[in-house]
Amino acid sequence: MLFAIAVIAKIGHIQFVEGEKWAAMGERISFDYKRVKATRGNIYSDNGSLLATSLPFYKIAFDATIPKDEIFKEGVDSLAWHLATFFKDRSKADYRRMLIDARETGKQYVILNRRKINYQEKKMMMRWPIIREGRLRGGAIFEKVDVRYMPFANLGRRTIGFINENDHGAGLEYSFNKQLGGQDGFAYYQKIAGGVWKPIFDANNVKAVNGLDLQTTLDINLQDVAETALHKAMVKHDADEGMVVVMEVATGEIKAITNLSSDGKGNFSEKLNIAARLYEPGSTFKLVTMMALLEETNIQLTDSIDTGNGEYQFYDHKVRDHEEGGLGKVTIREAFEHSSNVAMARLVDQYFGLKPSSFLAYLDKLNLSKPLGLQIAGEPYPKIKRPGEKGWSGISLPWMSHGYGFEITPLHTLALYNAVANDGVMIKPIIVKSVRKADEVEESYKTEILNRRICSAATLKKLRLLLEGVVEQGTAKNIKGTHYRIAGKTGTAQILHQGRYTRRYITSFVGYFPAHQPKYSAMVLIRNPRGWYQYGSSVAAPVFKEIADNIYARDIQLHEPMSLASVTESDVLPVIKAGKQEDLTLICDELGISSQPLTEEEWVRTARTGNTVNWKKNLQGEGIVPDVAGMTFRDALYLLERSGLTVFYEGRGRVVQQSLVAGTRISKGDRIYIRLG
Repeated sequence: MLFAIAVIAKIGHIQFVEGEKWAAMGERISFDYKRVKATRGNIYSDNGSLLATSLPFYKIAFDATIPKDEIFKEGVDSLAWHLATFFKDRSKADYRRMLIDARETGKQYVILNRRKINYQEKKMMMRWPIIREGRLRGGAIFEKVDVRYMPFANLGRRTIGFINENDHGAGLEYSFNKQLGGQDGFAYYQKIAGGVWKPIFDANNVKAVNGLDLQTTLDINLQDVAETALHKAMVKHDADEGMVVVMEVATGEIKAITNLSSDGKGNFSEKLNIAARLYEPGSTFKLVTMMALLEETNIQLTDSIDTGNGEYQFYDHKVRDHEEGGLGKVTIREAFEHSSNVAMARLVDQYFGLKPSSFLAYLDKLNLSKPLGLQIAGEPYPKIKRPGEKGWSGISLPWMSHGYGFEITPLHTLALYNAVANDGVMIKPIIVKSVRKADEVEESYKTEILNRRICSAATLKKLRLLLEGVVEQGTAKNIKGTHYRIAGKTGTAQILHQGRYTRRYITSFVGYFPAHQPKYSAMVLIRNPRGWYQYGSSVAAPVFKEIADNIYARDIQLHEPMSLASVTESDVLPVIKAGKQEDLTLICDELGISSQPLTEEEWVRTARTGNTVNWKKNLQGEGIVPDVAGMTFRDALYLLERSGLTVFYEGRGRVVQQSLVAGTRISKGDRIYIRLG
């Protein structure tokens, strides 16, 4: 009896003394404001193609207390049949029993099926019995759930990236999450039987603000070309990882970027951002070595360097060339074109061995010693040793000269080569053009200059000559022979594993095209290809060429329209604009055209005065580039080669363009490219 009295007393105390306290707690447990996710913004390619979007999906639930008896009784059988036919997970009888049980027990929130339905399916369901009466009369509850969708499937998946429910992720989705994510709202929910939260319409609900859209620089067609070419090479060489980046020279806009990784079973997918991961660049770094040598010393490309048998001792370490037996005594230009490690190491040790900081200053000047400040988060800090730091020794500089002993990202390397193509102006790679709200630009991103002049004009000219030589007669000569010219450098670096260099390699090729008037730069990197010949020339360079060929075929701007040649100009002057005076005079005499020489020079240009053709002096002279515009190919070739230039050409007809400006000084070994039309 005492125990029973105590229980009754406690119940009374809880009910009447602490009643308000427990009622408030029950309210907090049963009702709550919950976050309502904003619709995420879209990601577009450069031409407006949709790369990523949020598609509306719905969960369907039912408030069994809302429909009137006559509506429920009349439609329950038909609704059960529709549910069973559509979802195919239960029978009509099971669905009918679920609906009737919910009605009899007064359930206000019953999940009819946990599968998410799309918008078209939702529209179809809204024609079904009971549901077609609407939310307030039929009791149907459609809860919107946004699902991220990529129309081009896996194309550029790692670059587009992802974001999870904890706001962790990668790629553009993560880096621009603040803009894409919008501002979440809040809504009032009630917790009902089964731990399910039911939305309650409340005046204090805060509406979500949808996210903004991104317009990227990516060209979906070039992305497809790059990924296809890389995938083909990865399969052929059974490689571990591969990467391609294609960039527009003048703007720094990344037009394609793909990263593929192997699962070890012959399948490749985008998992890691290899383009922004640290690596030892190998021979592609020799461009920096040559730049420092040409800027800081008086060496000439025609100077000789003895590479011996392809081995050279630095203290207790040997530098080796990849060519069996070495190159012997060659010019510096040939040493670069054939990628001699010995030559680069000896030259750097000779000229910078006592002042290594002068060499390292070029890494700082070229922005290789710090992050580029890319728009995608996660860019690492380059690892570069300095004199006096742990790990620096007498072999550090010779090893750095050919791309070992430090780490940068592939995008650092590409930005450097792009600067050479861009007349010495180094610009930051960009992948997002603007942030938009519908058609209104909220924020735009312009080309950012990192260095207005990476080196002198004379050095730049020599560097471009070297890079063209690599493809014409050097390590990458296997990719020459196109309708346009490629300039670039091969790279092959041994992979460092647990402090030791292994017989596994990182192969690469980086360059630009067309060489005489660059529009695109690109880099290909393939890690640990398997096979007998694991070099940049045989693994990475062919991928570069395949991509470049595709771009050249697709980009109409790379093909200048052929001018329609007429027989005469104003029925007086033949089309020939310049040439040998004797030949032009003969033509005019044969056609009965009056001509008058204004100079005694052998080579002239034409000028018209009324119906008379005058011969004027052509721009040419000892040691300068002659003006060959308008000349026949035979005349142009004779003049240019007589001036000491090596001539390359494309097209047929007369000269419409020349790569070297007429009147500029000629250096030994210079090449000129002429276009005929």
